[in-house]
Amino acid sequence: MGRKSDKSKEKKKQRKEESAKMVVSRAKVDKANKVPDPMDFVKPFRKFDRNGLSLTIEFKRITDMSEEEIQWAFDLTKKNMQTLYEESEWGWKDKDKREEMTEDKALYLIARDTNSKPVAFTHFRFDIEIDEEVLYCYEIQVIDDVRRKGIGKFIVQILELMAYHTEMAKVMLTTFKHNKVAQGFFKNTMKYVIDEISPEDPLFEEGYHYEILSKANQTKAK
Repeated sequence: MGRKSDKSKEKKKQRKEESAKMVVSRAKVDKANKVPDPMDFVKPFRKFDRNGLSLTIEFKRITDMSEEEIQWAFDLTKKNMQTLYEESEWGWKDKDKREEMTEDKALYLIARDTNSKPVAFTHFRFDIEIDEEVLYCYEIQVIDDVRRKGIGKFIVQILELMAYHTEMAKVMLTTFKHNKVAQGFFKNTMKYVIDEISPEDPLFEEGYHYEILSKANQTKAK
């Protein structure tokens, strides 16, 4: 038989490289998920004292959360997000959202006031997206009384630092295009950009109702 074509060899090489990259990415995600408390990487961020607020931030796996904590997080998410979901193609279903929030891989940061009352949270995960190791932010919800006081930005900064310390390639999240508050916060305040895997609107059909945003780990980018 003759020699294999350069094209065939190139494809084989590419498959090997992709496989090797996936092995490395999976190892990083597995290592990140085994960290007992990622807040140990950012100990000064366990406290938020500004704008009249005095809060503590704690890390919890879904398996360590009480039913009361889970119900609080779900109720806050429903209060803040149900209308936005209903205005999209996805619609809102209690069962689906609760299942998403209670999957085994779900990780949480919960902000509490001086009376231990929860006032904000984020649901996130260390995971693989396509072939990259990422920290994916599923939810970030804040009660009305503490909005516009910096806690949302503070929590996102914690996620970005966790991504840095666990060697994730980027922080990713999904936002509705019609959620102008979230769009402005992530794009303008936090400098997130539309990720390369975010679906592009078709030319002659109705566009997608959501975007996937991301911010690269600057160390990884270099």
